[in-house]
Amino acid sequence: MQMQIHTLDKARLINEVQLGDHLNHAVEGGRRADFALMLAMLSPDHLETIPVDALPKPGKTEAELRAYFELQEPQPLTTTEQCYENGAAQAEVFHDSGLADVRLLHGLQPTALTFPPQGTKGMPEDLYHNLSGHERRMLPPKEDATIQASPQDLYLSLVHAKRFAEMYQTA
Repeated sequence: MQMQIHTLDKARLINEVQLGDHLNHAVEGGRRADFALMLAMLSPDHLETIPVDALPKPGKTEAELRAYFELQEPQPLTTTEQCYENGAAQAEVFHDSGLADVRLLHGLQPTALTFPPQGTKGMPEDLYHNLSGHERRMLPPKEDATIQASPQDLYLSLVHAKRFAEMYQTA
């Protein structure tokens, strides 16, 4: 009996994938004892059962790749002074030449994805104008800086946040 327990300990079952079809066959066949035994053999340690994605190998940064392939800067997320000039140029090209030329110009000189209102302390325009003068004076004098985010790093950031949340839940 001691020999069988020792071999079961060395089996190192961590998740149900390692059991293959045996777990499914036990459910289909109505073998409750086998099913319960297989579940009892699985590791109860959550740190073993949580899939951990390997971090990507450090490679070239986005700026280095853009320089290597001689690509332009990515499309800005929020407005800059250049975006207003590019938008005006695109409107003029649209009226003069048509949609195909606007697409070409947008590919060469992209405008921002969003044009948030300016002078509203970072709030939506209708909300800011709905405030009374007293409430507007109580707002901080400086506007918040825009968030510098990269869509390419979004997935990795979400995975990191999820893993840290799971670690804090188990602790």
